Amino acid sequence: MLEGVKVVEYATYMAAPGAGLILSDWGAEVIKIEPPGGDPIRQFFDTIGTDLKDNPVFDFDNRGKKSVVVDTTKPEGVEIVRKLASEADVFLTNVRPGGLERSGLDFPSLAKLNPSLVYCTLTGYGLEGPDKDRPGFDIASFWSRAGLARLFPPKDVDPMLLRTAFGDHVTSIAASSAINAALVQKFRTGKGQLIEASLLRAALFSIGSDFAIQLFFDRVASTKPRAEPTVPIMNYFKSSDDDWICIVARQGNVDWPKICRAAGLEDMAKDERLKSGKGRRAHAAEIVERLDKAFGQYTKAELAERLDAEQIAWAPVQTLAQVAEDPQVIAAGGIVETPSISGGTFRAPASPVRFPGADDGPKGPAPKLGQHTRELLSRMGVSPSDIDDFYNNGVVQ
Repeated sequence: MLEGVKVVEYATYMAAPGAGLILSDWGAEVIKIEPPGGDPIRQFFDTIGTDLKDNPVFDFDNRGKKSVVVDTTKPEGVEIVRKLASEADVFLTNVRPGGLERSGLDFPSLAKLNPSLVYCTLTGYGLEGPDKDRPGFDIASFWSRAGLARLFPPKDVDPMLLRTAFGDHVTSIAASSAINAALVQKFRTGKGQLIEASLLRAALFSIGSDFAIQLFFDRVASTKPRAEPTVPIMNYFKSSDDDWICIVARQGNVDWPKICRAAGLEDMAKDERLKSGKGRRAHAAEIVERLDKAFGQYTKAELAERLDAEQIAWAPVQTLAQVAEDPQVIAAGGIVETPSISGGTFRAPASPVRFPGADDGPKGPAPKLGQHTRELLSRMGVSPSDIDDFYNNGVVQ
């Protein structure tokens, strides 16, 4: 879908490179500008002593891209980036606003060179306000600052850490969506666009239903322990073979008798105290206790059959090891074979949506550090002798 679109990615870590990954999978040429020594995520596994040539974390976010190493602390390095941006459709960066302004790589400066440029800045907190230049990482800007770290654990439970790059990749989806919207405008009108993506704003949207309640009512319910939920039939239950399942009840009372039948508790469905949502909430602990005992008599396979017979929405609570072998994950295209720099392929997560019939998968392995520097400088019209001078002077690598 994006064949012919050129993206210059001046970014490190995960959120902005994750957006570049999506654009690359969908056909864009993504030129990754790295600092001398490379994107720090290239060293993700070094601290545990691995000698793998492949790095599944770096390779996931950077497959199919071209790597150019440029020292932008040098004026010549900045000019290389400006030249690349002048010929690009998209400039994607997670460098903080102050640094971009000082180096002349901010939106106003690059828009003068390329008025139709789609310029996406992805930061922790956005481009305005007292914290616009504060360092942003997803556990801080997305998880903690946006309130998720306090909202997810039940009341009086300490905040828990966020899994690797979870907030980054939610923000990657948002940023790639915005870039594609701006590309529609660019190709329709020739007009460029500044995009202000941030971990903070993506987090606020991801928790939007609860945040809407907070903004409207000036309060929001805390997360309840499993035995004391607001809606006791929307919960987790364990089978006799020690597998957890998640049951989702629709709004109103339609699923109450069905869940009771699936559990073999038809009498509970007739209990006048429990026929309304208010009544079930008042007796939540009792309901959970009875359902625990009832569901605990059946294996997961038996529960699946009983819940499906009642057309109840449910899902197994899986480990990532189970997810990796889940036939529905495979059928949905959630895992793709990714080219390896060592030859062959390895399994990796797919980009977030599928385009049936289109080539929407990995376009190549993650690049070696500086693999394409000379090639791209040549494409820019730099002479071989000048390229050699850049290497000798440490401008490129």
